[in-house]
Amino acid sequence: MSGERTTFFVTCASGFEPLLHAEAKELGLGKLERQVGGVRFEGTIADAWRANLWLRTAVRVLLRLTRFDAANGDELYARAGEIDWTRWFAPDATFVVDAQTNQSALDHSQFVAQRVKDAIVDQLRAKTGTRPSVDKEAPDVVVHVHLFRDRCTLSIDTSGESLHKRGWRKFQGRAPLAETLASAVLLLSGWDRRAPLVDPFCGSGTILIEAATLAANFAPGLHRERFGFENFPGHDAAAWKRMREEARAKANPPKKLRLIGVESDERTLEGARENLESAGLSDRIELIHGRAEDFDYKSGWNAWAVTNPPYGERVGDPREVERTLRAFGARLIERCSGWTVAMLADDTKLFSFARLSKGADFALKNGGLDCRLRVTKL
Repeated sequence: MSGERTTFFVTCASGFEPLLHAEAKELGLGKLERQVGGVRFEGTIADAWRANLWLRTAVRVLLRLTRFDAANGDELYARAGEIDWTRWFAPDATFVVDAQTNQSALDHSQFVAQRVKDAIVDQLRAKTGTRPSVDKEAPDVVVHVHLFRDRCTLSIDTSGESLHKRGWRKFQGRAPLAETLASAVLLLSGWDRRAPLVDPFCGSGTILIEAATLAANFAPGLHRERFGFENFPGHDAAAWKRMREEARAKANPPKKLRLIGVESDERTLEGARENLESAGLSDRIELIHGRAEDFDYKSGWNAWAVTNPPYGERVGDPREVERTLRAFGARLIERCSGWTVAMLADDTKLFSFARLSKGADFALKNGGLDCRLRVTKL
């Protein structure tokens, strides 16, 4: 299907849709349409490769197979069985069906997934004589079913694992920021990709690593070992290799860019160093053991402080968090005139502690937490 054009839907976290749409437009994807939960585009499988490789705020790239009405299990099974599943399944492939249903007669997602699974297994067994195995942990093929008001959309996941899993992370730390969210925070901060950038609560280094790849025009998918589309029968491995090589050739790290991370916990800082080494960025990012409120912020810098301070699962003692943020805010006021500060928090009172009383606010999701990003020019 190398030249065949079809419809794709790229999913993202809530609040990321405008960013993802802008990224997809810059990438040149065709017939773009921003929707709730992501963006739709039309293109070839090679366009899906590019989307997986380059989109920083995307979660998955789904290839739409068909849409139909299904008000009962028999109808769902019959229509799912009309798809030629041999196009997507190698003889020894494993798979899983992920189903969602909303405002539909078929209101149990597990039952929906089971009926589609039965249709796939029965067809492949009849055509090939082999029954594919279900693997919920590391399947070769992921089939997505979305039912809304009895309208069913069947899709194949071209991504495999979620795209926030870039491939460089060795150390998780406590409640690490997702790579896609780190990119969204950087993009919304207005950072120009050339000015110094400091993360005063750098944790495992996610914001800094995403900043380095963003500034270098390094495709976020280049560290990944594999994508879902590589398991499709007839995958053009040579063309995919060329696309990766062309993307790598476009990377151009700025020579004088300063990226600095500050972290008070020694074990976390060591974990951040592991991640930097894995990402090949040990020589481009400076890590400092210390407290955010003690860092020597350079007055007069045209710089950014972009950070995700402790909150939610990472709070520990709320009184200590308040003390730290108040001291951090006092330091910002004292030393950081002219800086731009972008801070993510799950409670707006944290902005007050840090003396970020004004600025542009953006509603984002950090895992299951409703958060706000505040961007303030000091």
